[in-house]
Amino acid sequence: MDANRARFRADERPSRGRSPRSDDEVRPDTSDGGHMSQRLTTPMVREDGVLREATWEEALQRAADGFRSVVDAHGPTAFGMFSCSKTTNEVNYAAQRFTRRVIGSNNIDSCNRT
Repeated sequence: MDANRARFRADERPSRGRSPRSDDEVRPDTSDGGHMSQRLTTPMVREDGVLREATWEEALQRAADGFRSVVDAHGPTAFGMFSCSKTTNEVNYAAQRFTRRVIGSNNIDSCNRT
C-alpha cells in the first residue's frame, strides 16, 4: 500500500487497460489469500548492506540523521521534498512546512500541474 492507500503488488503485471472484475482484483491484500504475509510489519534498516528489522525509534533516528548529514555537508538547498498531488491538502501542507521550517529548503514539489 502506498501513501495514497492504493493497493498494489510489485510482482503483478499491469492490467493493460482491462477493468477489474471484482474488488479483490483491485485490492488483493484485503482478503487473506497469502498476501498479508508479504507486508512489512516492522521497519527495516540497512546494516552492512543487509536489511534487518529495527524499532521505530531506531528507524526514525536513522532517517533524521540522514537528513541532518546531507544538510550539514551540503546546506539546506541540497534537500528536496517531493509530495503527491493525489494526497490530502493537509499532507502536502505538512510536507512543505517540514521542508521549509525544519530543513530550511524551498525545494518542494507536489506535481500539482499534472
